[in-house]
Amino acid sequence: MEKLRHIAISVSDPEQAAQFFEQAFGMTRAGRAMRGWYMTDGVMNVALLNFKDETVPGYAGLKDVRGVIHFGMWVDNLEAAEERVKAAGGTYLTGRKETDPNVFYEVKYRTPDGVVFDITESGWKGATKDVVPVARPTSPAA
Repeated sequence: MEKLRHIAISVSDPEQAAQFFEQAFGMTRAGRAMRGWYMTDGVMNVALLNFKDETVPGYAGLKDVRGVIHFGMWVDNLEAAEERVKAAGGTYLTGRKETDPNVFYEVKYRTPDGVVFDITESGWKGATKDVVPVARPTSPAA
């Protein structure tokens, strides 16, 4: 089953943003990203990235993009998920599946409205795919 486990945010200062996520939300650093930091709460991965002068995937022609740039879905089977995405009107953007099990990869798509997202079977550093919810306490009967 597909699980939302990754959000990427374009920031001007990844170190400052990481400190904010640590202090404000109690998140920890899962590791360095090529352009910043991967933060985690133990379930979700938040990538804090500075693209500098690079084109942000899905935002060709735009400069200095800030904010949420894409979300990521962790899937059981990439090929089956790709078929469902395309059947639902999604369009391929970039990326490919990696065969090395030690590599985190993303295959990027757009929703019919143009929102960029990625899918992967390998997950993201600091994210956990299957989480068992804690049972909520029931109210005592009156």
